Formats: sequence, C-alpha cells, structure tokens
Amino acid sequence: MRPHVSAVRALRHHPRISQCRSLSSTASRRADFTHAIIGAGAVGLAIARRLQQVDGAQVLLIEKHGMVGTETSSRNSEVIHAGLYYGHDSLKTKLCLQGKQMMYEYCERTGVPYMNCGKWIVAQNDLQMEELHKVHDFAKSIGVPIHFVPKDEAKRREPDVRAEAGVLESPSTGIVDSHGFMRQLHADFEDLGGMTALASPVSKIQPPTHGQRQWKIWTAPPRASEPQASSPSAATPEQEGAGDDEASITAETLINSAGLYACGINNMVLPRDRHRTPFYAKGTYFSYSKSHPKPRTLVYPAPVPGHGGLGTHLTLDMAGRVRFGPDVEWVDSPNDLAPTGNSARFAAALEDIKSYLPGIDTESIALDYAGIRPKLGKLGAVASGKGFQDFYIKMEEGYDGFVNLLGIESPGLTSSLAIAEEVHGLLYK
Repeated sequence: MRPHVSAVRALRHHPRISQCRSLSSTASRRADFTHAIIGAGAVGLAIARRLQQVDGAQVLLIEKHGMVGTETSSRNSEVIHAGLYYGHDSLKTKLCLQGKQMMYEYCERTGVPYMNCGKWIVAQNDLQMEELHKVHDFAKSIGVPIHFVPKDEAKRREPDVRAEAGVLESPSTGIVDSHGFMRQLHADFEDLGGMTALASPVSKIQPPTHGQRQWKIWTAPPRASEPQASSPSAATPEQEGAGDDEASITAETLINSAGLYACGINNMVLPRDRHRTPFYAKGTYFSYSKSHPKPRTLVYPAPVPGHGGLGTHLTLDMAGRVRFGPDVEWVDSPNDLAPTGNSARFAAALEDIKSYLPGIDTESIALDYAGIRPKLGKLGAVASGKGFQDFYIKMEEGYDGFVNLLGIESPGLTSSLAIAEEVHGLLYK
C-alpha cells in the first residue's frame, strides 16, 4: 500500500522524513500507512524492520530526535544479557533468551561488531554466595549455560578479580556495538521500503472512530515543545488541538515504543483511569584511563534483591576498554542526563568497584556518561526481590490496533529482535 500523498507532503514540508519515494494518492478511506511506530530506539527499529517485512506493509517510524537511537538505547552497558535474573514466567526471561540468540545470529550475519566475552558474577561473603546459588539454579532450570569457577582456575584466569566466596560464570553473555546494531536495523528497514520521520515529536493522537480502523497522529515542528512524559495527559494535546503547522498521517495500527516518553504516549491515547506515571532510574557510568588491571570478562557483583539495577559492574567496550556502572539514582526528569558528580555517590561506586577489583587505581576513574531506564515504579531489576518490574507489551483492550510497550529497560537491547516478533504476533495472530 502506498502512503497518501497529501499526508506525506505535510511531513515533507518540515522536511523531516527520509526514504520518500514517488507516491500516488489512495482512496480517502485508506490509511496512509499500515503501521506507525513511535520511537526509534533499538526496540522501535527492530519492530519497524519486522513489520516492514510483511507483504503489503508500509511502515512509518516516528522519532522526536534528529537521529535514531539517541536515548536509552545508546546510553547503556551494551551487554548481550544471558537471561539470568528475571524469573520463570516473565516476558523479560522469554524475550531475553530468544533475543540473545537472535542478536548473535543477526550480528554474525550482518557484520555488526560483537564479542561473546562471558560474564563473572562474584561473591565476597556467604550471603552473596546464596544469591549466586539462586542465579545458578534458575539458569539451570531454563537451560542457560552456567557454572561455578573453581578458586584456583579463577585466580589463574583473572588474577586481579577478587571473589572471596565464589565465582559464577555465564559463558553466553556478551557485548555488542549498540550504535552499529541500530544503524544496521535502520538500514534494513529503509532498504525494505520503510519510511522514517525524524525530528517529529508527536503532539496529538486520535484513536479510530465510527467503526474506522485509522489512527491519526500529528507531529509538531522540531521547534515546538515536546510532549512531557511526566505530564498526566502528555500536555493535553486533545484540548489544545493541532497547530496549523503540524503534520498528520493516518495508520491502521499504532505501536508505542517511545521509551522514556512511552507513558506520555500512553496517556495521549487511553482514558484517565488507565494513565501511567513514569519513573526514571538514572545510572552514571565511569571511565578508567589506565591499562591495568584489565579483566578479559565482564564482572558483576552478586545481585541485590529489590535493587533497581544490577550493581556497579565492570564492562568492556568493543575496543577492550574498561568501564564501570551504572549505579542507580531516582530522578524526576527523563532529560537529567548529566553524569552525577555527587561525592557520596561517587565514593559509594568506588567502594563497589574496589570490592571485586582491589588493585584499581581510583584516581584514574572518572565520570563518563549517564543513561536513564524507563520504569513503572521504583521497582527491582531481579525477580528474587519484591516489586520486580517486567516488560509491559500488550494490545490494549478497547483500542484495536494499539500495541503498548512500557517499562522497556534492560534487557531491552538484548531482547529487541524478540520483542519485534512479539509485536508481530500480537498484530498477526
């Protein structure tokens, strides 16, 4: 199906849409696009690519920034997670296991840089060792490769890593060039004929009415105020109406993959009793400027039940450089992206790092960057604690064609290709 020429011309007016082609008018009863996806992070890109593969599909990917993948997807540890922490019946476990395999296969096939470097989870005392046994038993129960490393072998392989009580090794954990991965997804999507509207903040959404199956989506010019994710009604665009210089398109289905702003999009569409309040878990990362110590594997502390993250861990980038983080700091704004230089928080992070890497030169550790995880509450990152937050991926009841993705944090990058399959399944059962 070809997009309606007048709708795309409106987007061209701002000029924010790429991959435009020669278009012909369609009947007014037909939507401009089969699918509109809001949010071009790793998950949105993967969904767009998958849906554009459907015969007859014409997908529009809408992104408020001038580039794809500039928020959560590019401000993380770039880890390909094994699926160790999320419980038996969670979407996170299901999609992480599926997505991990798909990620490795996709990177191998397309040449996206990755490294299957493995991960150590280390314990310094009996209490932490109990958590490692829980992780071990869970991984075994779902078929994820896992084993304890004997002390003499651990000392030989990574002499700089302290693990007083024990080491649990996850050989299927790895790292990926997240930027290269997203570039490849975007290239695939547009090679298939998909269209991308950049610098296009969504300002208003009108659900289908009177038996029609058309969603109408307005996007404001780049200079306009963006919908605020923390606003209960996402700046109440329905009350204010759309401005004369705002562009609009119609689509048969709408997928909310807006990440940090997903609650704002949710609140544009659903009635007040189904509105969501977003929570933001900021994590600061730290660089290390010396070449020693330099483990060859990722190193994580034992998980803490109920904690919002997985501890201040050691990861590697594709060049082999060591970095640490993230810590967890609850903030009020999705734009609070400056690394937190609070001396107490920095000191606490250093203590975490020294607990498993005692030979580290703390003078060579510096603030690097920060990322924010979209949360639906001040909830834990591991299923063994209270208040675990799972992915929320649903076709919303009473809103035909609206697939809602909320709380898509770690392991969202790992799970992205599998999340795309999940969304495809909801739309094409």
